[in-house]
Amino acid sequence: MKIAGIIAAALLVAGAVCAAEIPQAERRSGYSFMKPETRAMQDDDTANPGMLWVLDGETLWKRKTGTANKACADCHDNARISMKGVAARYPVFDAVLGRPVDLAQRINLCRSNRQQATPLPPESRDLLALTAFIARQSQGVAIETGSNPQLAPFIARGRDLFMKRQGQLNLGCTNCHDENWDRRLAGSAITQGHPTGYPLYRLEWQSLGSLQRRLRACITGIRAQPYDYGSPELVDLELYLMSRARGMPMEAPAVRP
Repeated sequence: MKIAGIIAAALLVAGAVCAAEIPQAERRSGYSFMKPETRAMQDDDTANPGMLWVLDGETLWKRKTGTANKACADCHDNARISMKGVAARYPVFDAVLGRPVDLAQRINLCRSNRQQATPLPPESRDLLALTAFIARQSQGVAIETGSNPQLAPFIARGRDLFMKRQGQLNLGCTNCHDENWDRRLAGSAITQGHPTGYPLYRLEWQSLGSLQRRLRACITGIRAQPYDYGSPELVDLELYLMSRARGMPMEAPAVRP
């Protein structure tokens, strides 16, 4: 049972001394922890279920919408050129808002400000499709997130959240992903938690999902109150995770159990 697995993990790490972050040279994508059949599914575009969202996203990229009657392509033209490497830099600092925004938030800002259209709801198929399509253009590109000095305080906040123990199980992200990676929890491999493949298709969800959906699930798993989608806490945590994955190649849409 999942609950039993989580409790077992809690007991396992209860007396552990807090480990240091994983050295850069030892960081591994979640892909390397997957079974051969899961890796094969991700590698084959005709078998990867996430590609259905990518195809939908390509359609939406060209579709005019909003009172401005504009499509993403009207400003950005060929996404294979204009969007290459973009997802590898997000979340980025938004000078107008004075804070970082992730890729899904940028899409909605463009919809509101450029297309004069209604923002897409979190985890909606259209928002995931556009995010997946844009992220796909960066496949194989090394992650660059966090290079802007203005992001430093937000990365620090995200790191604090990653290290912080919380919830009824009194666990932090670090207790699994720094201290116990390559072990198993409820039958699944514990990875190092690098978000190289989001949005990704989880077999458990039978759907594509964002990194924020995964973070909220983990927070719920330790019996803590999850942050709202788009909250500063989740964006800061996403920013920290992407910054600690710097140099690792993008692989969206990934496939995971």
